[in-house]
Amino acid sequence: MNADHSLAANPFAEHLALQVESAADGRCRMALQVVPSHLNPHGVVHGAVLFALADTAMGHALYTRLARGQSCTTIEIKINFLAAVRAGRIVCASEVLRAGRSVAYLEARLHADARLLATASGHFALRAPRA
Repeated sequence: MNADHSLAANPFAEHLALQVESAADGRCRMALQVVPSHLNPHGVVHGAVLFALADTAMGHALYTRLARGQSCTTIEIKINFLAAVRAGRIVCASEVLRAGRSVAYLEARLHADARLLATASGHFALRAPRA
């Protein structure tokens, strides 16, 4: 993994209590334990929490493929919400499917146990190392 990047340097991910279970070779498995602050007024996990989990896991997967000093930024993400969840543990598996010179394409799947909660895909800009 790119030594310049770590989840510990991401205050928002820390705020959501995202945990990296594994990250290597263009893949990342990230999880979160649902807590009351993740819920919307209807008592289900807010879509923005799922979006943030997918975005962060995809970015983390991409960082495993970047050169030292290189960085990335999200260009766009599409997410499809398939099921609601109220409690428990959510796992996101993300993968780099294509990385060119300036843009990478990734996909992610979010599950609670065996239930598919959401799928996401996104494009990320690749930035050259800073001089």
